[in-house]
Amino acid sequence: MKRLILTGWGGGRELAQSGLAEIVIPFHFQFEWGPLPREEKLSAYLAAYTAELGHAEHWSDWVRWPRGAKGRKLSLAEFCEPYDEIELWFGATARDQLQLVWLLDHLGNHPALAQKVGLRLLDSDLFFGPEYDFAEGERYITVGDIGAEEFEIAKLAWSAYRAPTPEPCIDLLHRDLSALLMLRPALLQLLAELPSPLTGLGATEIRFLEMLDWFANTNPLFHLRSLRGTYVWGEVELGYLLEGLALGPKPAVAGLGDELRTIDLGNLRARHEVYLRSRLSLTEFGKAVVAHQEDFSRYNPINRWWGGTHLTNDRLWRYGAVLTKP
Repeated sequence: MKRLILTGWGGGRELAQSGLAEIVIPFHFQFEWGPLPREEKLSAYLAAYTAELGHAEHWSDWVRWPRGAKGRKLSLAEFCEPYDEIELWFGATARDQLQLVWLLDHLGNHPALAQKVGLRLLDSDLFFGPEYDFAEGERYITVGDIGAEEFEIAKLAWSAYRAPTPEPCIDLLHRDLSALLMLRPALLQLLAELPSPLTGLGATEIRFLEMLDWFANTNPLFHLRSLRGTYVWGEVELGYLLEGLALGPKPAVAGLGDELRTIDLGNLRARHEVYLRSRLSLTEFGKAVVAHQEDFSRYNPINRWWGGTHLTNDRLWRYGAVLTKP
């Protein structure tokens, strides 16, 4: 029985060493931050390899290939064909759930493969500690075979998230999504990161401001996830959000190193060093935002993406109890 594992960001190395499958294919697309990759790029990533592709632009570039393994230049679907079982391992995070629905949307177009697909969902993320016992599987829920309902929900979810407004995702919440157990919580976490009708800030940004009553440095803001209570973003994206709060025309946060304005976004080490030595505090404006007396977006530029929705000051979709149109 030949088994193949397809998995999300973070778990590829440990799964490859677990002996659970002949080969493990991790996926590293990040769909929750920035503009979504063009459809042509996603299609080329999954298609047969061509010389026009750059480094890390093909699914095979991320695989820890066993000695003698073949098939690096095949499309993902062609590579999967000889395997008897195709097992998907994905976590509860928004990043993993978005990768999962994208992948199921693709696999659903290949009926012969779809019949072989099974799913294991983890109740947190895909990071496995050195003592993790894959045989016991204490952190995952075996969902079993994937059927027509799961593929349909994945297709709807992926289409909704790519839409130019968040409205289809709101509509999706009115459906029964229980076939993909962790999709609804992930969608709600993503929607909470839309600007609030009261403050113009998403859930993580407002928690940053609230936490500055207790903390003056970035480590707690970035790494005390259970206290922060938001789980969508990684450390890099959290840094971008903090910079937006601190370096705009009317800052809500004081004390973040001004040199971040000139350090290249790709120079993560230098940016991290600035974060570590910064000592943060709320400005008077920031206190007013936390008290719901001011709207951050009235004074500062908004220019970011939420799935297929481009959020700007003139086109600011907001989410609270309901979705509010610009």
